[in-house]
Amino acid sequence: MIDVSKIKEHAEVIGADGVHVGTVDHVQGDRIKLTKKDSGEGRHQGHHHFIALELVAEVEGDKVRLSANADVAVMFEEEEGGNPVQ
Repeated sequence: MIDVSKIKEHAEVIGADGVHVGTVDHVQGDRIKLTKKDSGEGRHQGHHHFIALELVAEVEGDKVRLSANADVAVMFEEEEGGNPVQ
């Protein structure tokens, strides 16, 4: 189990492949809320997105490494309000 207190604001979230997924805004419940600047393109732009804590493999200083590659992790992102990103 990951020590959630180690996940800090502005930490970089990266996939298992080392690819940038987002930047931590804060932990909210069982999810990491990403900053709006990492909100994606088009209709996803300007919304906070969330990554489930269950995808976190480890926390290394100012990096949160996920257990899935970035392209897979993005498929599990949710927009504010609980809607999956499509």
